[in-house]
Amino acid sequence: MIKKNKILYNLGLCSAIALLILSTARCSKDSDIVEVTDYSKTNHWLKLPSNPDKPVDVFYLYPTAWTPDSVTNPLYCEIDEPTMFTGSAFAYSKQATAFETVGNIFAPYYRQANAIRTLVSPEEQRWEILKNVPAKDVMAAFDYYIKNYNNGRPFIIAGHSQGANLMLFLLKDYMTENPDVYARMVAAYVIGYPVTTEFMNANTHLKFAEGPDDTGVIISYNTQSPNVSSGTNIVVGDNIGMVINPINWKRDETLATAAESLGSFIPDSTMINFEKVLNFADARIDLTQGVLICSSVNDSAMYKLSGGMGLGIYHGFDYPFYYFDLQQNAENRVNKYFGK
Repeated sequence: MIKKNKILYNLGLCSAIALLILSTARCSKDSDIVEVTDYSKTNHWLKLPSNPDKPVDVFYLYPTAWTPDSVTNPLYCEIDEPTMFTGSAFAYSKQATAFETVGNIFAPYYRQANAIRTLVSPEEQRWEILKNVPAKDVMAAFDYYIKNYNNGRPFIIAGHSQGANLMLFLLKDYMTENPDVYARMVAAYVIGYPVTTEFMNANTHLKFAEGPDDTGVIISYNTQSPNVSSGTNIVVGDNIGMVINPINWKRDETLATAAESLGSFIPDSTMINFEKVLNFADARIDLTQGVLICSSVNDSAMYKLSGGMGLGIYHGFDYPFYYFDLQQNAENRVNKYFGK
């Protein structure tokens, strides 16, 4: 059980829309940033194991955690932005901890893009915004990790939302240029941002997961209520993502009931403590929309917790709904990688 106060809980689950809240964030002007972050400095890492004693690593990229100043509304934040420190630590506690049983977790800080300005932009412009600064940081962080910390171990990469979007840069660029590194990738959990057929067709070196056992593959989904109309999920937009069900690990529309799930990681009624909850979230793929449908929870009740994105959009719960299923799956894929 992880204790958090209510403010941090809401910060971690709030949507990009809620990032318009006033703050005293110290952020860069759009044109100020030129050089990438220096990842030889330990203070530029959210998580840096002092004794990586597991045979597998996990490279984790947190979702949007920065609260922009609504007055200056800059496009990017600084690497030492206080609100990003707070938000990223909370995101780590409800997402990355799922992988602690399987690997040594490495998580860099990276300069984030303003989620409001990014999400309201056309798809091509979104990629340009992220490519300009956040992706450069992430690429530099991953390269430094591989050359200085990894020591030839197989690895998992995992991220959510903006972090998941940035993982696509790693997959399409870094893995193409470094096939020996890609050969050690156990899996990529690209959750909370759509991985489209067009993206996969343009990057034929990549493979999307077909079941619970394959390795070197991408796992992706975006969770919402069955009541959400097509095209109204601001994260997904008009993209039709490739999806795998995180409970039954199928690619078709077979319903996986909440009873089949290994458990969710959900706050109790006080919204202070996170705990394992069984029989909470079911999962069914909607192939037409390219999303994962959860019908077993009350969308109005969840809206009070996550808010902002819209009624029935469970973006903030992509990991917590299926936390223990993801944990077991990562362990399983590692075992398959090692031939166990």
